[in-house]
Amino acid sequence: MNSTKTAKPFEIPKRQVWKAYLQVKRNSGSAGIDGISLEDFELKIGKNLYKLWNRMSSGSYHPQAVKLVEIPKAGQKGETRPLGIPTVLDRIAQMLAVNYLEPILEPIFHEDSYGYRPGKSAHDAVERARRRCWRRDWVLDMDIRRFFDTIDHELLLKALKRHTQERWVLLYIERWLKVPYQRSNGKSQARDQGIPQGSVIGPILANLFMHYTFDEWMKRNYPDIQFERYADDSICHCRSKQEAAQLQEAISERLSQCGLSLNERKTKLVYCRDDDRRGHHENEQFDFLGFTFRARRSKNRWGKHFINFSPAISNKAKVRIGREIRSWNLQNRSDKSIEDLARMFNAKLQGYINYYGRFYKSALYPLFQSLNRRLSHWASRKFKKLRRHKRRSEHWLGKVCYQNPNLFAHWRLGVRPPNPENLGVAGIRRAV
Repeated sequence: MNSTKTAKPFEIPKRQVWKAYLQVKRNSGSAGIDGISLEDFELKIGKNLYKLWNRMSSGSYHPQAVKLVEIPKAGQKGETRPLGIPTVLDRIAQMLAVNYLEPILEPIFHEDSYGYRPGKSAHDAVERARRRCWRRDWVLDMDIRRFFDTIDHELLLKALKRHTQERWVLLYIERWLKVPYQRSNGKSQARDQGIPQGSVIGPILANLFMHYTFDEWMKRNYPDIQFERYADDSICHCRSKQEAAQLQEAISERLSQCGLSLNERKTKLVYCRDDDRRGHHENEQFDFLGFTFRARRSKNRWGKHFINFSPAISNKAKVRIGREIRSWNLQNRSDKSIEDLARMFNAKLQGYINYYGRFYKSALYPLFQSLNRRLSHWASRKFKKLRRHKRRSEHWLGKVCYQNPNLFAHWRLGVRPPNPENLGVAGIRRAV
């Protein structure tokens, strides 16, 4: 696509539309309400991208309704989180706006804002929180009630206009904010506040809103209190319980001024207890980005054990992963070879290890030991000679691991079935 000047009211280079398309393609995603997938869109790629460029350049682009999908909340029975899925065409249009805004907004965002930002990650936020919990005794663990659903459009657009006057960006963002949801039954739901979770433009707009609502306010009013924020998930480090309680009250008032509110049931003051901190409190742990921070037994470089306040995979994450592993129904896959199973599930397993194994990885071991038992059960279903002999199927799996210790991602982590080497030569033969 060539970049040429036009007489249209908005100058949008065609090469930027192409770049946005490539980014959306890399992120994949499902079809919106029009039912057109990325694969369908690519069948007429030139025509579709030209149509988008032409409409956006002329001001005649109007987004379609956002497909609403209700996602169950982890660990919260009966509660759901609304996920909005724009069409492929609308995702590309939003990516075009993100690429325009990112170089403008990134330099002004707070260093302790980590969500959806280039060069920053959830691991960065968890690591920073871990170190700060060692230095300060108390944490204010904040939860904002229905954050993405209650963002004030007027305040958001006001913040946006402080950083750009580009007409096409302002015009289309306002249209994206107002576009209705469409439910699975076909009914339309009007929107006058909030940003759809799942939209391409949502993360940068949410960060901009929280930048002025929280980050800059904290920097101005509480410069000595450190915090980490990942989208609407935030924790603040305080010197005392009294300081944390006063901060909670002030933040609650500030959020109210901006149309938001704290979830009082989930917001709490946490005592970061370890070997050097005496006494107890009703809350001595908190969850942040899939990790539970609490007192844990650790070993220093000289081999001495001590108790420190540190993160490991949360119980909610364990339950979710365990449920997903059970959904693989390994016991019913006797038509597959052990190598087939490794190819099918290694990407998932490695993803769990890469994320949750970053801190206190031994907390993952029970999950993967359970998976080994499932693989052993799979073997007993597949091979007649292993049926009704639990130990024999375990030994068979151990022999496979002995011969190919890198077959499964969790074996590479060190969570392996019993080593047939310990059985002696006769034991190995029996396991074959």
